[in-house]
Amino acid sequence: MHPTTLSPGQERLLLWTLAAVQFTHIVDFMVMMPLGPQLTTLFHLSDAQFGTLVSAYSLAAGASGLIASVMIDRFDRLRALLVLYAGFTLATLACGLAPTFGTLMAARIAAGVFGGVLGALVQTIVGDVIPFERRGQAMGVVMSAFSISTVAGVPLSLWLASRWGWHMPFFSIAAVSAVLWLAVWRTVPGMSGHLAGQAGQGPWQRLRAVVAEPNHWRAFGLSSLMVLGSFSIIPYITIFTTTNVGLRQDQVPWIYLAGGVATLFTARLWGRLADRWGKVLMFRLLSLVAVLPMLALTHLGPVPMGVLLLVTTGFFVFVSGRMVPGMALLTAASVAELRGGFMSVNSALQSATMGVAAWIGGVLVSRSPSGQVLGYERCGWLALATTLIMVWWVGRLRVHTGPMSVTAPAPR
Repeated sequence: MHPTTLSPGQERLLLWTLAAVQFTHIVDFMVMMPLGPQLTTLFHLSDAQFGTLVSAYSLAAGASGLIASVMIDRFDRLRALLVLYAGFTLATLACGLAPTFGTLMAARIAAGVFGGVLGALVQTIVGDVIPFERRGQAMGVVMSAFSISTVAGVPLSLWLASRWGWHMPFFSIAAVSAVLWLAVWRTVPGMSGHLAGQAGQGPWQRLRAVVAEPNHWRAFGLSSLMVLGSFSIIPYITIFTTTNVGLRQDQVPWIYLAGGVATLFTARLWGRLADRWGKVLMFRLLSLVAVLPMLALTHLGPVPMGVLLLVTTGFFVFVSGRMVPGMALLTAASVAELRGGFMSVNSALQSATMGVAAWIGGVLVSRSPSGQVLGYERCGWLALATTLIMVWWVGRLRVHTGPMSVTAPAPR
């Protein structure tokens, strides 16, 4: 592999462009949940039907990740990104144009098909372009998209929906994505170094190469552990805090606003520290500290609003914070020739683990006759157990530190 030919300025522009791509498909996924009241009334949906509508995106993303794993490494990264992002933009536009529940469901499935692979491809590009010693900070920039979508993207989308109807958030996301497609075309370099040595290899041979590598399975195990404990907690935060802690429904947005603002600043900090102190060490430290707010949150009783915000903000800062060095390590778990397929399989497995974790959380908790949530502390103990395993497991991962050769973007 040869070193990248991007200048520092081109590198920064690339990272913020990729973060913007992440922002659009994260907002597209997240905005469906708060639009529930409008959609269930408009289309006369049951709770089960709306739940299916929300989960369709994740299920489609997981399935497309598996399918993409057999072919994504056959294409230049830039061309793959342009095609996938164009498909995502059109699918999101179709969501806004959908006149019936059936057409909206089809559009959400299409958005999930493209959006799920987009996330894996963005992380693959970061792994290809950014040297390992600076990849923590780079991943912090890209993952700040999650914070920005929480702080600005979803609230703005809901404001648009309140003023002009539920269609408008999807029209807006599609319009922004169309502009960003042009930015991707102009700023993302061509990346074909991973194609070297692939002549004569069929798609199933590449998939076999991905799943036959023991280090990939160590990485898949780490990726699953990162979400298993936390996603048994996250889906039930609103229910638990409003029934057991005493939070009013109109105060719920403060939890996500405070958490989003805090992580917006800390994501890049964790990335810089990971590059300076070592990604494995930083991952272990953040994972162990994250146990404190996870246990505190799942054991809370009635407390003042300030105490609750302190706990939930700590939860978001450290639980999402460990993902920054964690994903930097995962992008280095595969050689460049297999990285796209590896990250696609990882994305699919991570989506499946999120669903399993949410189901486990639902099994662990129950309701009292008065409506109080019972057993939520069990989710905290599960998070502790998975964290302890994860802190040991990360030491078993082998990393590949060489960047892939790229071509600086020519004027287009």
